[in-house]
Amino acid sequence: MAVKTKLKQKTKRLVESKNMLNGLTVASFLESTIVPIPLEAVMVPLMQARREKLWLIALMATVGCVIGALFGYALGYYLFDVVGDSVIELLSSQSQFEQVKAQMQSQGFWFVLTLGIAPIPFQIAMLAAGATKFSLLQFLIATCIARSLRYFGLAAVVYFAGDQAEKLIKKHKIKAVIFTTAMVLLAWWIASR
Repeated sequence: MAVKTKLKQKTKRLVESKNMLNGLTVASFLESTIVPIPLEAVMVPLMQARREKLWLIALMATVGCVIGALFGYALGYYLFDVVGDSVIELLSSQSQFEQVKAQMQSQGFWFVLTLGIAPIPFQIAMLAAGATKFSLLQFLIATCIARSLRYFGLAAVVYFAGDQAEKLIKKHKIKAVIFTTAMVLLAWWIASR
């Protein structure tokens, strides 16, 4: 309970701060690189409190995440031989990473898109894309689509549900993630036929 109270206090300070958008962009960057904790806990209350900046908040969160994804891609591309094993140990296992790497080589775009939506640490996709030298352009497009779905989806819920958004998101989050992931997987299956 104390953690939730502290989070709400920090969110309130962020809402009232003139650096709110910069702070959110940095938080999104950190979430996509080294802190695999969902940003929704801060974003939804922030969006509810600052509805006049709702879409800008979603955009800045997306921008921060895409910059973080570029960082993760570069890490995999240039430094995988040096730091890759440590990062894999921190986020998953070697066998999981080998599966991800094989998937990147065969279905990279769809794989990145799916991992960007599914509740799996996106850091794995970033590292695998860089380590396998997957197309940077395709990686960026898939990342932008996936994270835009996530953050602009939250903004749409806040726009339409208002003060009930947080409760609605908590109640239907798992269903929404499953549905969106299923739609991406269906599109992937159709595209690969």
